Amino acid sequence: MSDTIYALSSAPGRAGVAVVRVSGPSVGAVVRALCGALPTPRRAVVRTLAGAGGWAIDEALVLWMPGPKSFTGEDVCEFHVHGGRAIVEAVMGTIGAVRGTRPAEPGEFTRRAVENGKLDLTRAEAVIDLVDAETEAQRRQALRQYGGGLEALYDGWRERLVRALAWTEADIDFADEDMPGGVAEIGKKQAIELVEEIQYHLADGRRGEIVRDGLFLTVIGPPNAGKSSLINALAQRDVAIVAETAGTTRDIIEVRLNIGGYAVIVADTAGLRDARDAVESEGVRRALARAEQSDLVLLLLDGSAPDPFAGLPPDTRERAHLVVWNKVDLPSPAPRDGLAISAKLDIGLNGLLARLTALVAERLETASEAPVITRARHRHALTDAVKALERAVAMDQTELFAEDMRLAMRAIGRITGRVDVEELLDVVFRDFCIGK
Repeated sequence: MSDTIYALSSAPGRAGVAVVRVSGPSVGAVVRALCGALPTPRRAVVRTLAGAGGWAIDEALVLWMPGPKSFTGEDVCEFHVHGGRAIVEAVMGTIGAVRGTRPAEPGEFTRRAVENGKLDLTRAEAVIDLVDAETEAQRRQALRQYGGGLEALYDGWRERLVRALAWTEADIDFADEDMPGGVAEIGKKQAIELVEEIQYHLADGRRGEIVRDGLFLTVIGPPNAGKSSLINALAQRDVAIVAETAGTTRDIIEVRLNIGGYAVIVADTAGLRDARDAVESEGVRRALARAEQSDLVLLLLDGSAPDPFAGLPPDTRERAHLVVWNKVDLPSPAPRDGLAISAKLDIGLNGLLARLTALVAERLETASEAPVITRARHRHALTDAVKALERAVAMDQTELFAEDMRLAMRAIGRITGRVDVEELLDVVFRDFCIGK
């Protein structure tokens, strides 16, 4: 980290304000090159920025933050300039002319914060989740994680393992000394308690991951029930082809929606019936497979059909979380038990959205604000920790018990970055944007 890195930290393109961030040992030289002198630390000041030839670039708000009291733990400065492309290029060109500076790699500012002990990996991951948040639920979850909820939970488990392991190692290394009685029993009791706590944490129905990545909702039903019309009505744009010809939709069409503050990926599928050709048969197979893998399934039926369930697999109604009757504007030959809408005329859609919001919230909301698992790597490491702890509990030999306790400690440490940091950094930060 001997280089000084710089990048545009705000969105690229024309804007009212652009933020250029610099971090590293040469930041002081950068500030002097642009401003002439270092401003008062940690106070926003207005300065005229000048290029190498002394010509004025812009009047900017300058924030000078000497390390280690900064986001990265290094000397940091931010230049808040007018967001014209020529201004940004002139500022960055002047910075790049200072010896020891280079453009930042994706996620490098946050990576340096981790390497300098300002953030753990869970809080670093929360930074990109905050940047990517599209819904209120994603924002709340990312902010809780950035506040250190997961860090505190996992560090607490790891510290308990460290203490239990320390006593066990002492019992091994000083077997001939007078050690307190019951050391092995204390270690096993701690392992049993941790297994129960971690398993409870794992049994969360993947709520955190679904909030972050999106809940999958699949719309199924017979041909011409209006599935594509419903998708277009929910999306408020034409994302699926609507036609009178049955079997128009052959493949799965997805649209990402914000329903009740949650990210929901809604899938339009092929109509369920006895397929008439190989292509339609594959579409029906994919529709059923997608419904099987989805978090929620909506069955849309044609309320004007003489037999709305004709041609549907026998268990179609049972696999659906919500049954909706379309074409309420047309005469109905049979009673409808469920929500009734007209996707074409926009009738009943508010009621349908309210019902979907309730189902999604029921699936994802928790009674407490306890931190939840947000990534597959967390779940994988915690599963490894549980397996190691269960092996430890079953061990009679103290040395083997200690080894499995050590493996459990390392598995939990991988989540926060307390161990094996270098192995994880490239994976964690590869999806970051430049300037974060």
